[in-house]
Amino acid sequence: MGRRDFRAAAVVAVGMAMAAALVAWSQHLPLRDPDGASLPTWFRLPVIVASAVALDILTRWAVLVRAGGWAGRTAIRSVLVERWNREQIWFTVSGLVTWYVAYVAFRNLKSYVPFVTDRIADGELAKLDRILWLGHDPAVLLHDVLGTTWANWAMAAVYLIWIGLVPASLAIALVWTRRSSYGAWYVTAVSVDWCLGVILYYIVPSLGPTYSSPEWFSSLPRTPNSAVRDLLLSDRIKVLSGPWDTSAVQTIAAFASLHVAVMMTICLTVTAMRLPLTIRVASWTFLALTCVATIYLGWHFYVDVVAGFGVGAAAFVLAARATGNPLRRRAEPWTFRAALDVPAPARADRLSGHR
Repeated sequence: MGRRDFRAAAVVAVGMAMAAALVAWSQHLPLRDPDGASLPTWFRLPVIVASAVALDILTRWAVLVRAGGWAGRTAIRSVLVERWNREQIWFTVSGLVTWYVAYVAFRNLKSYVPFVTDRIADGELAKLDRILWLGHDPAVLLHDVLGTTWANWAMAAVYLIWIGLVPASLAIALVWTRRSSYGAWYVTAVSVDWCLGVILYYIVPSLGPTYSSPEWFSSLPRTPNSAVRDLLLSDRIKVLSGPWDTSAVQTIAAFASLHVAVMMTICLTVTAMRLPLTIRVASWTFLALTCVATIYLGWHFYVDVVAGFGVGAAAFVLAARATGNPLRRRAEPWTFRAALDVPAPARADRLSGHR
């Protein structure tokens, strides 16, 4: 691991921050904390990562104690010496900072879209969907096939689970992986996802079927997803009415689907790392469910999902080049012990002073 792990991610973050500042200045718009004052990202992300660090230390400590039976304090010291040295701390902190800057810039740039252009491409996207689906609207067809009872709740659960998946995956990449090159690859790729996604928001500004064709979703019973939909619309109205009079950000944009893009990046990463088969299957399965959920609930058109695949794959490849990870390299098979990277008992004995 080296200090250049996140050089490319830092370039992306700085570029996006400069773009956000430029648009804010030219359009006389405020720069906002995208998640509000109740639980801001600058507080939430460090808490998530700190919790992952604590779990990482406690898990390794438990394995050490079970393997060698040392005193708890000595075992904890061994874990800290072996695992959380200066390089690992630098890796985690620098990755967190670069990702956070890119995320904040992304959310602000997304909020500025309706101030830069008043064009809405939903009509063209819906027409393209009907062509590809042989005259059918994909969301309506899914409602007919899957129904609007249990499927509605299942799709809402998939959408809401995704919201917590990104910060959790960030913690895993920065804390639990012992392959820092892969952690840097993933964090950089997600930053590139944000960058490519926000560019497409400006090229193809759109709202998504749930807002442009609400009649398609009138038969769906209310779920927590409905509350999220209403909140985002309320925030958009507040921002458009007076961007300086609210702390909210406008966060409605459909093309391309970054839910799909980020999941595509996750799937390609876990495949490249050759993580256990259960993790790989679960990741690709959740990607498939995410595609269905975003169309079923009306967050995205079908073509948004297709574009999301392209964004996620492109971000994965670009980040590989930027972080020096060859796409054809075969990694060592993942094992639980390798993930824990616990020192051998004899080595731990020497660290603790026991013979």
